[in-house]
Amino acid sequence: MNSQFKKGVLELIVLMSVSKRDMYGYELISEVSKAIDVNEGTVYPLLKRLTNEKYFDTYLVESNEGPSRKYYKITVLGKKRVKELKKSWKEFSDSVNNFIKECEDSE
Repeated sequence: MNSQFKKGVLELIVLMSVSKRDMYGYELISEVSKAIDVNEGTVYPLLKRLTNEKYFDTYLVESNEGPSRKYYKITVLGKKRVKELKKSWKEFSDSVNNFIKECEDSE
């Protein structure tokens, strides 16, 4: 997948993933990777930004397998952001799909 396409949709996928259930970083990367190929260097800065923008709250949970894990929990503001991004994504993807269809129909 084109890297610019990924950047455009990554915030939506991350927010939607955490809206399903609280997740820690590595778990979230695994979940997001089901939709698009991402790495830690892309996701962790996004998590920091989304937390700073108050879309996520964080909390620590003790782990039997090493250090405590930082979990991300979506906030009310984050849920609002998901709705906005989903609406924007649908409008954008519908426009692009309609344009592609029109171009193919004229071939």
